[in-house]
Amino acid sequence: MPEDIAKGVRVDLGLTGRRVLVTGGTCGIGRATVRVLAKAGAHVITCHRGESPADDLITELKEIGGPHRVEVADVTDATDVAELAATCRETFGGLDVLINNAGVDGRAEVDRLTAEEWNRVMSVNLTGCYHVTQAVLPLLADGGSVINLGASAAMRGRPGSAHYTASKAAVIGLTRSLAKELGPRGIRVNCVAPGVVAEPGDDLPAPLRTRLTAMTALGRLGEPDDVAGAVLFLSSDLSGYVSGVTLNVDGGI
Repeated sequence: MPEDIAKGVRVDLGLTGRRVLVTGGTCGIGRATVRVLAKAGAHVITCHRGESPADDLITELKEIGGPHRVEVADVTDATDVAELAATCRETFGGLDVLINNAGVDGRAEVDRLTAEEWNRVMSVNLTGCYHVTQAVLPLLADGGSVINLGASAAMRGRPGSAHYTASKAAVIGLTRSLAKELGPRGIRVNCVAPGVVAEPGDDLPAPLRTRLTAMTALGRLGEPDDVAGAVLFLSSDLSGYVSGVTLNVDGGI
């Protein structure tokens, strides 16, 4: 089990006062990312769709201290995204880091995959990423960083999830194109591709957990903090000459 990375931040990564937007930040990888950034001194706005309460995260951010905010916004809704961008402008005056984390999983054999299910996954994982990036681009400062969440499945495929895999592969392509397009503005764009991440509350059947664990070189499943550590690096000046990269965080699958 890795140490809680939010407790383990000891080095000054130059993130104090950095203005950060994290989409989908109230659970799993997103929540771990929000926590570690706040612990590192960043000022964080995050959003969720409001399907479950975020009171515990709000309380935790108050304990950490700082001008953090938790908003309700759906990244597939252009009006919500515009309002989220306006909130970032009014609260911080701009942004230094955007983390496109909001995403959904999808399971369906291709011969049973409906257009509605295909569009549901694409609209969040890919189109949502585009919506938010476009909306906040005027707020991103020179030297800013955009980090998109992909998936290692995009590189190797995952049976029964063609739409999910395709959506994450498209995010990787979007990342590389944006890195070239936004580089002249001093904005770096990278992607983090998690492998199998066991989030709190996951109840994986023992045989499945064993099989998935055996796929990794490190002999364990990932945890949200493992991914948050990679996002922390790409948010900081330590990655100042890194752009267009997809960083696998999959334990060596």
